Amino acid sequence: MKKEAREGTDPAATARQHARGKLTAHERVELLLDEGSFTEIEPLRRHRATGFGMDERRPYSDGVVCGWGTVHGRTVFVYAHDFRVFGGALGEAHAEKIHKVMDLAEAAGAPLVGLNDGAGARIQEGVTALAGYGGIFRRNARSSGVIPQISVMLGPCAGGAAYSPALTDFVFMVRNTSQMFITGPDVVKAVTGEEITHNGLGGAEVHAMTSGVAAFIHDDEHACLEDVRYLLSLLPSNNNELPPRVASDDPADRPTDALLDIVPAEPTRSYDMRAVVAEIVDDGEFFEVHAEWATNVLCVLSRMDGQVVGIVANQPNALAGVLDIHASEKAARFVQTCDAFNIPLITLVDVPGFLPGVDQEHGGIIRHGAKLLYAYCTATVPRIQLILRKAYGGAYIVMDSRSIGADISLAWPANEIAVMGAEGAANVIFRKEIAASGDPDAVRAQRIKEYRAELMHPYYAAERGLVDDVIDPRTTRRTLIRALDMLRSKHSEQPVRKHGNPPV
Repeated sequence: MKKEAREGTDPAATARQHARGKLTAHERVELLLDEGSFTEIEPLRRHRATGFGMDERRPYSDGVVCGWGTVHGRTVFVYAHDFRVFGGALGEAHAEKIHKVMDLAEAAGAPLVGLNDGAGARIQEGVTALAGYGGIFRRNARSSGVIPQISVMLGPCAGGAAYSPALTDFVFMVRNTSQMFITGPDVVKAVTGEEITHNGLGGAEVHAMTSGVAAFIHDDEHACLEDVRYLLSLLPSNNNELPPRVASDDPADRPTDALLDIVPAEPTRSYDMRAVVAEIVDDGEFFEVHAEWATNVLCVLSRMDGQVVGIVANQPNALAGVLDIHASEKAARFVQTCDAFNIPLITLVDVPGFLPGVDQEHGGIIRHGAKLLYAYCTATVPRIQLILRKAYGGAYIVMDSRSIGADISLAWPANEIAVMGAEGAANVIFRKEIAASGDPDAVRAQRIKEYRAELMHPYYAAERGLVDDVIDPRTTRRTLIRALDMLRSKHSEQPVRKHGNPPV
């Protein structure tokens, strides 16, 4: 019976799965977990439906493999849809198995990984299938911020089924294999007349680059599941633990002289912030979240002196590093995730402000920018801000300034912190004087120089206690690690409340 549950009753179904470039549910589970560690639960479960010929088709496992094992020696719970059985569609028994493993993950305080490859609700079982999804959604919400929840999209995910991945912490997708959408191409065509393919509507590239639903995208299942394992190595098992710390051969006091060449002194010249991150973290290794969406801000997980950190950084080589609607949403979600799972935050600032424009204002940049502000203001993990070059206007405040609760604020010697750039400020303050002058260009240049000298010199913020120290860029790694060590036992009391009411 167990052999039948594993191999299925139709060998051709397995062949078809492999022909699509897809693994079976058991093969995926074994690839994800440490060898020989998987313990399956309810492999002999069968559905109880009787209508539409269902009583003649009662395969074991009912189309989902559930259980637990280990990843790098730590317990992880997993469920995997079996597309060979009813196309992985969810029915009553199928849902109850997933409910069981979700409850066990919460009770044991261990991560949950869902390997999704299903055709949605099982139509033959009607409303009981929909109720099964409701139970999954409720458990996703209840475990949010308690245990890490990871969704791996390895096939289709349509209709209400797509909301469970959207409720989890991280979503992985595979090119040309994964699709997610609420209504499929046929319905879209019938309602709007638009013709589009499954991948064009909800494929991996769409969700990684346009919608922001997918945090990670891969070319094949093997690479995808290997990165899921790596992500789990950076996360704690639950919100009451710290992320795993590992021994590092990269000296904590290693000089970072290369930063002098990576970051141009001129505030308007672009550069790749990834090079800065690589220089300060252990062995230059980091794991970027949403690498292809909202590229004007970086969100990465890495280690410094063996300790896991989350890094949020403006990216000057994409839209000059401005904050816009998508960047604010991306960074806010990342800050909340790090805060939920006790991951210290380092914010690298080089921001000219928020992106101006009618589309941004009408699209709700105020509301979306407030999401990032709210996320930082409510975060209780260690928070360190480092201003590399410029930090202008409201974007300076939002990027974890001292005024909204950063524990330590640092700056490099060439930093400029101001309401706006010197050119714009001079044009506003001295507008009448410049217009009445016989040589407007000369007067404008003189006033820009005066404004920069008076209010934008590197030590203006330090003199007022808004920056804790102005540091030599060559000591950046050492200084950040010392601050992290000091803040390791940080404790923050929060007001008693049911919950906050963040902007959405």
